[in-house]
Amino acid sequence: MASSDERPLMLDDESDVDSRCQQLRQENAALLGDFRRWLKKAGLGETTIRSHCSNLDFYLNHFLLYADTLTAADGICYVGEFLGDWFIHKAMWSNKTTVKANAASLKKFYAFMAERGLVKPEELATLKQQIKDELPDWLGAVERYNDPDVDFEDVWPI
Repeated sequence: MASSDERPLMLDDESDVDSRCQQLRQENAALLGDFRRWLKKAGLGETTIRSHCSNLDFYLNHFLLYADTLTAADGICYVGEFLGDWFIHKAMWSNKTTVKANAASLKKFYAFMAERGLVKPEELATLKQQIKDELPDWLGAVERYNDPDVDFEDVWPI
């Protein structure tokens, strides 16, 4: 039997979860500030920067903290789940355009993270390939989900 010192960090109660979420939101705010400056330095306009940051805020502070307390770096493994399912269900504004915009924002954000050594270059390459391969499926799913003539179970069979 493992000693208590060997157990992974467990969030036992609601106050632990709230505290961890608050900590991650502060870290995310700092990351988004750095990301904003990175985008500005790259020559993007304020409207585009605001759009990317808004998309990332939703991803980092809602999706990644929804069922777990995941860091931005850990989130690179969950982009497919976000764009192909969660975003479509939870964001009332989800449509083909917003799925594409979020995919672009996430690629830029994780390129920024890779440039700073916060995610591995191979993780970024995998993410880019995943988006390229799966985007048509995500777009089809959001189109079916938003079509009132399509049965919900035809979009996501149980």
